[in-house]
Order: sequence, then C-alpha cells, then structure tokens
Amino acid sequence: MTRDRRALYAATLLFTGVGWGSTQSLGKIAVSTGYGQFGLIFWQTVIGVLLLGAYQVIRGRGLPVTRRTLRFAVMIALIGTLIPNTTFYLGVTHLPAGIMSILISTVPLLSLPIAVALGTDRFRPARVLGLVCGFAGVVLIAFPGAALPSQSQVMWLAVAIIGPLFYAVEGNVVARWGTEGLDPVQTILAASTVAMALVFPLALASGQWIDPVWPWGAPEYALILNSAINVGMYVVYIWLAQAAGAVFAAQTGYVVTVSGVGWAALLMGERFGPLVWLAVGLIFAGVALVQPRGRTAPREED
Repeated sequence: MTRDRRALYAATLLFTGVGWGSTQSLGKIAVSTGYGQFGLIFWQTVIGVLLLGAYQVIRGRGLPVTRRTLRFAVMIALIGTLIPNTTFYLGVTHLPAGIMSILISTVPLLSLPIAVALGTDRFRPARVLGLVCGFAGVVLIAFPGAALPSQSQVMWLAVAIIGPLFYAVEGNVVARWGTEGLDPVQTILAASTVAMALVFPLALASGQWIDPVWPWGAPEYALILNSAINVGMYVVYIWLAQAAGAVFAAQTGYVVTVSGVGWAALLMGERFGPLVWLAVGLIFAGVALVQPRGRTAPREED
C-alpha cells in the first residue's frame, strides 16, 4: 500500500465525514420557517432520485423491477427513509443541531442488540461495557443543564433517537437477508423512489406541501444542499468501503459527529459545555467497543 493511496483514503474519509456532518445544521435551517416533515421529505427524495438516477445513467446501470425488489424497496423506504427522516425533522425542530449529530453516532450501539436477537452477532464482555458507555453518554446529554435548554425537550431527545434506531434496524435487515440482488446505489434509488411516491399524498393531506416557487430563501437552499450532500456523500462512502474496506469506512461516523458539532457552532452559533463533550467521549468509547473486529486498514489493490 503506497503512502499516496493511504493519504487518498484518509482524505476521502475526512471529506465524507465533514460533508455529512453539515446535514444536521442544514436540516435545522430547512425547518426554521415552519416547513413540515412530509413536504421536506418529498422534495429531498425527489432530489435524491434525480441525482442517483443521473448517476445510474452515467454508470450504464438500470434498476431491476420485480415483485421481490419492489417489496424490498418498500421496506427500506419505510425503515430507512420515511420513519427516520420524519423523526429527524421533528427532532431537529426542537433540539440543537449539534445534539442531532451526536445522536446519529449511536447507530452501532443500537445495532448490536438487534444483531444478537437475529443471531448474526453475539455479546462479549467488552461489548456490554460499550453499550453501557454509549447509553450513559445519551443519558448525560439529557442531564439537567448539560445541553438541552429545557427539560421538556427530553421528550424530543427520545423522538430523535428513533431515527438511529431504525437505521440500525435497516442495517441488520440488509445484513441478515440481503438486498435482493441490488447494489447499494440501486437500493437507495429504489427506496427513494418508493418513499417519494408514499410521502407525496401525506404532504398534500397534512397541508405540508412545499410549493417550489421562486424566489428561494435559506430554508429552500438548505433543503437542496442537504439532499445533494446526502446523495453525494453516500456514493463516495460506497466507493471508500469498496476500496478501503467497510471497517475503515465506518470510522466516518466519528468525523460526522465531531464535524456536525463544528458545523452547528459555525452555522447555528451553538456552544456546548464539558458535560456534552464527556457524553461524546462516552459514546465514542462505546462505539469503539461494540464494533466487530475486522480489516481496519485500507486493503492493498493489485
């Protein structure tokens, strides 16, 4: 493995983490004028479908449509898009963007008990300690005076963690039963297309339809940028996982959390005290302990 190749992988990991870290703050800007979650999700999926569809055309790859792939796409649309995005927009309306960035790092912690229940993984003493550390960090965030301006916001903390829980469910479902032959980009494109169709009537019926008329303001630009970054960073992440290995690519999560707090400070003026940083340390320690052992360094290519 050459030094240049290692530097490329490290730079890509940082780029992806910093890019994804901005999405929590952009999401908070998008809801700042009262846009509802269903309208936001609809346009987010539209943008995602357009960008991923164009990417597939460039790749020369299609999207197989069968009863099995459609059923799979509906499931992923629900557990990987509609439910977590709904709770994200509800949570970010009431919670600091930096806290949302910290909560997303709990996905590996929530994944482990699900994997054990499915029989695809098992507990070890170090992993149990990791779970204790991680969830202690989440509890510390809810501690009076730590991060939440009001204790009434603890309820929204519980709502916000539903998203990471469903991402953990999604990951375990894919690991256990596969993707019906779809590659990662096809999976996201299929799920986004189904989610777009499902959320459209919800946006209309709930009165949350967003009319994309000019001129646009900060919320509209934030929504577009948020959607484009999510799609772009996902494609880059897939490339990194294929080139450098899934374990190496998974370290992106640490960068997402730290950069997310940084973006929240830069864009939203958020500041957190020592208790929050202690919580971040506990969650990071928990994630490090629960992660499976595997290839941690970029693999050497021929």
